[in-house]
Amino acid sequence: MDVLDTFGRPLRDLRISVTDRCNFRCVYCMPKEVYGREHRFLERRELLTFEEIARLARVFVEQGVTKLRITGGEPLVRRDLERLIALLAELDVDLTLTTNASLLPQKAQALADAGLRRITVSLDSLDDAQFRALNDVDFPVDRVLEGIDAATAAGLPVKVNAVVKRGANDDQIVPMAAFFRERGHTLRFIEYMDVGHTNGWRLDDVVPAKEIVGLLDDAFGVEPVDPGYRGEVARRWRYRDGKGEIGVIASVTQPFCGDCTRIRLSAEGKLFTCLFAVRGHDLRALLRNGAGDEELEQAVRGVWRVRSDRYSERRSQATADLRDRVEMSYIGG
Repeated sequence: MDVLDTFGRPLRDLRISVTDRCNFRCVYCMPKEVYGREHRFLERRELLTFEEIARLARVFVEQGVTKLRITGGEPLVRRDLERLIALLAELDVDLTLTTNASLLPQKAQALADAGLRRITVSLDSLDDAQFRALNDVDFPVDRVLEGIDAATAAGLPVKVNAVVKRGANDDQIVPMAAFFRERGHTLRFIEYMDVGHTNGWRLDDVVPAKEIVGLLDDAFGVEPVDPGYRGEVARRWRYRDGKGEIGVIASVTQPFCGDCTRIRLSAEGKLFTCLFAVRGHDLRALLRNGAGDEELEQAVRGVWRVRSDRYSERRSQATADLRDRVEMSYIGG
């Protein structure tokens, strides 16, 4: 039986953060001035173990979850991640992972062998100088492309996500679309969002989905595609010449809260019902205090049934200025 929230939205998609650490310092997510040497990252003992994650995942699947996405930080910096993938692959779900691809050349085959079904790569520019500035650790774009190639060679379908910020990388919309459509990878552009409070978000920095689609239509010719399922966050467009499709995630200008079926589990076991939430629900304490599966199921149902989040539909400059929202690097997007 479906578990429904106060707006009748079912629980379908669990995003699992396995670490709050990352080897990049992207300026819209983990800016160096905040996440420098003085920042306190979670200690190993604070993180959920792989066995604890797998147990909770089973509980969520019993409540109707059909998709698990592994996130971070950068999930591939968590040691032996393929062991967790193998545990989760035993469940009858769509199992996927989001990564910056820096470690994929070493990890892609092991992840595929463990049972991962597909991968999403975060890549915001193909211009090397621009990309090095965006990740702020001088990491070259060619090594991300090597990671994409490694995933493809391992048999993992790849989607590419690009966050678009005006004046930073909006000149890359058409070049990136041209590049990835020739290689058969679906590219999705994401409007720059006000997640957390450390990235200095301003509404003026947002490149609206309508503008992005207009550029793509002028360059290639695109037409809309019907959603594949309820809760699909990307609005899809196909190239009129038949060379694949593209997506645009418009959380700012075209909110999709009404169909949101996502819930998020942090690396330390806190449950968040919205990307823009200010408070989590502690499942780790229940786990480590000996809770049985029924108690865990009741806790999950209790959290979801009272969920009333509609942040993107209510967004304003006043809400964007709130300083207690959870950070992107902590919750994993």
